[in-house]
Amino acid sequence: MFERPTSGERAVLVQLAVGGDLAADAREELEQLAVAAGAVVVGFIGGSRAAPDPKYFIGTGKAEELKALVAAAEAELVIVDHALSPAQERNLERLLECRVVDRSGLILDIFAQRARSFEGKLQVELAQLRHLSTRLVRGWTHLERQKGGIGLRGPGETQLETDRRLLGKRIALLRERLARIEVQRSQGRRARERREVPAVALVGYTNVGKSTLFNRLTAAGVLQADQLFATLDPTLRRLPLPGGQEAVLADTVGFISELPHELVAAFRATLEETRSADLLLHVVDAHPLERARHIQDVETVLAEIGADAVPRIMVYNKIDALEETGVDPTPRVERDADGRVERVWLSAVSGAGVDLLLDAIAERLATATVHQRLLLGPQDGALRAWLFRHTSVEQDSPTELGGWDMQVSMPQARWQRVEQGQDALSRRICAIAAPGMPRDVAAADREPASAR
Repeated sequence: MFERPTSGERAVLVQLAVGGDLAADAREELEQLAVAAGAVVVGFIGGSRAAPDPKYFIGTGKAEELKALVAAAEAELVIVDHALSPAQERNLERLLECRVVDRSGLILDIFAQRARSFEGKLQVELAQLRHLSTRLVRGWTHLERQKGGIGLRGPGETQLETDRRLLGKRIALLRERLARIEVQRSQGRRARERREVPAVALVGYTNVGKSTLFNRLTAAGVLQADQLFATLDPTLRRLPLPGGQEAVLADTVGFISELPHELVAAFRATLEETRSADLLLHVVDAHPLERARHIQDVETVLAEIGADAVPRIMVYNKIDALEETGVDPTPRVERDADGRVERVWLSAVSGAGVDLLLDAIAERLATATVHQRLLLGPQDGALRAWLFRHTSVEQDSPTELGGWDMQVSMPQARWQRVEQGQDALSRRICAIAAPGMPRDVAAADREPASAR
């Protein structure tokens, strides 16, 4: 059995265009990921294939070329910028006689280094174990415990089976602990809803300046660095707005293309802050290189976690670095055809345009309130109690039939979640919602799909 080396960070990077072309900044992003993990890049191999090779992913000829480069550069690690199957990863390790890490394993390693909070460490460990569970190999069968004879009888399972059982028990324990933390988070969100404090969340591609903007808006002093995944643990701070309004601002983990599914599943509780927000600030690097691809990657993850329907403002950051790109570096606000704020251009480092963003947030939160009239029957006492807990009740009058005529208001994002809900409570609210909503926020005035 080939024993995996445990030391050394001299890395050769491998990146292929499989069935298409690579993004213009794909190699730079891979190098940044490797450096963020602590690797020293000593070589690079690129190329293209119509389809992945079943054995090595990169093909037999390219694998031999990689073997020669690894030997010449005295590399101790190979990083492949693709998702490898367990068999492909193992085959490459045996051929190259060094560690092989795919894109998912690399990102998981970065997360493991950066996690600081108790919740973050639990989430990373869960993601790592889910990834590892598919990569247990039958190299442990020499420790078989099914032999007969005096002194040789064991528990009746191989070491591989023991490892799988222990992994399953640890994964179940981590899920249980994270479920308890999620209960605490949901209690905090319900408390904010009762106080009618709107929630605003920063989302965006990794290293676009979310934490820098967060510090500029709240003076929170969270870690900000020019590196991928500098922020893992979500931070909540009070955000004063013009006109005396207040909101809660959340700084969240950055997204990236081909984000491992294990991470999305493990960080679902953290990402709930994004899904339950009343407004998203989608922060984008204003540099035009691959900007559209980064936006699409973020939209893909938002759709995966169920946050694609939350209203948002596009925030184009780093305009101070646009002088040589031909893009207008002036701080400004751009509106859609209905006059609603759609984009804000600013620099979180210099502070230029931040006041425009604060005005835009206040404007969007002020207009994103739904007023709805609900006619409840005598059997809807539990629903009436829920409305008092989660909405602002503007009118509550008894009816002749023993029910209630209620006028309530709630953030537009919350009303959209009610409309899209599949539980009995959501269906009941939509069924009894009376037509003729006040004209300040009517159905036609809600967030158009094009603005999302």
